[in-house]
Amino acid sequence: MADGAQSSAEYIKHHLLNLSWGRLPDGSLGFAHNAEQAAAMGFWAVHVDTLAVSAVLGLLFLWLFRRAARQASSGVPGPLQNVVEWTVEFVDNNVRSSFPSSHPLIAPLALTIFCWVLLMNVMDLVPVDWLPRLAGVAGIDHLKVVPTTDLNATLGMSFAVFALIIYYSLKMKGPGGFLAELSFQPFPRWLLPANLFLEVVSLLAKPVSLGLRLFGNLYAGEMIFVLIAALLPFWLQWALSVPWAIFHILIIVLQAFIFMVLTIVYLGQAHETHH
Repeated sequence: MADGAQSSAEYIKHHLLNLSWGRLPDGSLGFAHNAEQAAAMGFWAVHVDTLAVSAVLGLLFLWLFRRAARQASSGVPGPLQNVVEWTVEFVDNNVRSSFPSSHPLIAPLALTIFCWVLLMNVMDLVPVDWLPRLAGVAGIDHLKVVPTTDLNATLGMSFAVFALIIYYSLKMKGPGGFLAELSFQPFPRWLLPANLFLEVVSLLAKPVSLGLRLFGNLYAGEMIFVLIAALLPFWLQWALSVPWAIFHILIIVLQAFIFMVLTIVYLGQAHETHH
């Protein structure tokens, strides 16, 4: 928490800064040690903590599901097998109810999105000082452990979904059918400019809203944890952070679910042919 050597404002700014690697103001390559250096790196700054934590959580997801598959039993299932089977069934039911046809990619993609985003969101329940202080002992200046509070991560995932939307729209409908879908609805054909404007804006809004929704909810949750730690004495922090963490569990699960469901819906729309 903030102390005499670090004001509340400095504490908050420190906890909201990613471990950024890029070109420093002096022209050399290295890690930013403050917000000014991180801002000077511009667009090409690499958020190493976001990439590292995302990769570790992705590997954790693969390891857990692989272990459950290898230890699966037809008898009495263990706790891990129960959780994995319930998760797979839950995702499969959502795919069946939201996707108009059968496709070998959609269910595995939805499962990966739900579990990976959920694991990234769960990192928001780790007390805000624990991992950054461990990183500080190792000489690492900044560490943000919740990848979904980084707009680069959420927009990166949403634009990957957007690329799949475009790919399947062109594959299933052909370039002519895709352009016709953008040009000839919802108004009559003679209002083509208005149709094109509305449909293009609607299409581009999908990845932006998908990424911003996830980022905004998780960033707000993290900010509340940081404010509690920065502004309140230690004995009062737990009295507020624990109830907020319990409520925040709902947001964590809900946002992973929404990201998954919207991905299924958008890809389902890409597979639909309008006449």
